[in-house]
Amino acid sequence: MGEPRQSSSGAGAGAVLRKLAPPPALVGFLLLLVLIFAVSYTVGAAAGPVAPGIHGTDPGAGTSGGGDGTVGGTGHGHGADG
Repeated sequence: MGEPRQSSSGAGAGAVLRKLAPPPALVGFLLLLVLIFAVSYTVGAAAGPVAPGIHGTDPGAGTSGGGDGTVGGTGHGHGADG
């Protein structure tokens, strides 16, 4: 009965912080996820483009698919007999 009581304000603040903090497993998972994305981005940047000869479609380029304007794509303009 002669033991002094400790104030609960010091112990209460730590308990509140522990309740508000995310679980350590979640923090570890998110760190691992960020690490994996960072490594994959670095490897992808070092590897370069997948297909360097492919260009994006630009509607303002003035071409509509290339070719010489003939129908059928044979390049003769008269079909198979010309």
